[in-house]
Amino acid sequence: MKISTKGRYALRIMLDLALHNTGEYIPLKDIASRQEITVKYLEQIIGLLSKAGYLHSLRGNSGGYRLAKSPEECTAGDVLRAAEGSLAPLACQESDGCPQGSNCCETRKFWDGLNSVISEYIDGVSLADLVEQQQRTELDYSI
Repeated sequence: MKISTKGRYALRIMLDLALHNTGEYIPLKDIASRQEITVKYLEQIIGLLSKAGYLHSLRGNSGGYRLAKSPEECTAGDVLRAAEGSLAPLACQESDGCPQGSNCCETRKFWDGLNSVISEYIDGVSLADLVEQQQRTELDYSI
């Protein structure tokens, strides 16, 4: 499994919105500027996140985007799946199932275990956890 730029940027966008969450809508150009991502590419990713129900949008002068759910309710896994689709290491672990049916390969339990560990980790990290981690990093004034 390899997370594409789209998945990485989706998580960055959601973290940006959570870090700058005042209840107001945040213009796309502000996110693009902070994240150094083109507005055109952001529009594609924002569309996926909005369609999945993670963002609210408002058109017009005071328009932009804001989180549709609290950071505690949204996991890294949710965001990555919205942007990437399935994160299963093998196609046979997706909803279609194994093409061999009950004669599944001998290594299936290994791949299922890997999928389980990945899912457990990404679903165990909320957007709130990432916000807290970012804020701790910003406050680390090591000399």
